[in-house]
Amino acid sequence: MAAELFIGLMSGTSLDGVDGVLADFSDGRIAVKAYATAEFPVTLRAELLALNTPGDNELHRAALAGNGLAQAYAGVVQQLLADSGIAAGAIAAIGAHGQTVRHRPLEFDDVGYTLQINNPSLLAELTGIDVVGDFRSRDLAAGGQGAPLVPAFHRALFAHADETVAVLNIGGISNLSLLPATNALDGAIVLGFDCGPGNALMDHWCQTYQGQPFDRGGQWAASGQVLPQLLAQLRADPYFAKAPPKSTGRDLFNPTWLASQLGTTAMAPADVQATLTELTASTCAADLLSYGKDSKLLIVCGGGALNDHLLGRLRALLPGVKVVASTDQGLPPQQVEAAAFAWLARCTVRREAGNLASVTGARGARVLGAIYPA
Repeated sequence: MAAELFIGLMSGTSLDGVDGVLADFSDGRIAVKAYATAEFPVTLRAELLALNTPGDNELHRAALAGNGLAQAYAGVVQQLLADSGIAAGAIAAIGAHGQTVRHRPLEFDDVGYTLQINNPSLLAELTGIDVVGDFRSRDLAAGGQGAPLVPAFHRALFAHADETVAVLNIGGISNLSLLPATNALDGAIVLGFDCGPGNALMDHWCQTYQGQPFDRGGQWAASGQVLPQLLAQLRADPYFAKAPPKSTGRDLFNPTWLASQLGTTAMAPADVQATLTELTASTCAADLLSYGKDSKLLIVCGGGALNDHLLGRLRALLPGVKVVASTDQGLPPQQVEAAAFAWLARCTVRREAGNLASVTGARGARVLGAIYPA
């Protein structure tokens, strides 16, 4: 059977760089042929982070940041091709998500917007490969949240025949997919939504007080004590009580939000880190217990799956659930989202729907994305 090769590129709300996979879908399943990752140049990362909040000359800065992102993406593509020994001409398309800097679905005019900085035309020019970008806006146009989009891929990759499976992606924001048994006869639907902050606040706090981009293994958080009053205050944000479909991002859960919650009370930085970790663990666990109580398996992916302390807290909060990293299910945590956008690019090329209306609240299934020919 001829290879059916796609590249997926993801730079998520953690802003830690680009993950890329080269995947073969020729037998209907996903086989990752190569994986590559690259950190953002310091200036590009700073600009992408700054563009999450209003500032001067945004249109000009965003356009140049899109160019820089396309160049970073192209470097990862070249590494994937070199590592796999596969020529660019053999790749059907690249799925390039872009960098989300604003996400305001259904706001302002009942449509709202979601904005991913990118320059797919430049990426197509630099790589000689067709590029699929702008995955989220069609779902918004159809009345949806535009997010999360990964549950459809999670269903294709992780669903089990005889049991409900939950998948928790912990990037900058955390999102949960609830996958009914594929043999279920009751017409159960896939659910998925953003739980709230994943790594974004923890990473910010660690960078501020430890000078490190993230809390490796959660060791710093584990050295602190959870502050119950602060945790209750953080969890009182109205977002956590909203029913799905719902999605969020750095528009809400950002350093300004955190500063407003902390106020002027003196707290040990390690204790705040422990509390932020507990916020992520406890809100994700509460959502699973509320919406997926029959799930006995929780598969964790994204950068948060590498945080041993965070996984330990999830296991403690979910004693009846087996909590495993996605490696146990055949795909390492850092590869899952990139693989999802390779899969979504394939859906676009094949004119197949990439969203799930049960997840996003859209009026129906839609073909997502726009194709930029090489």
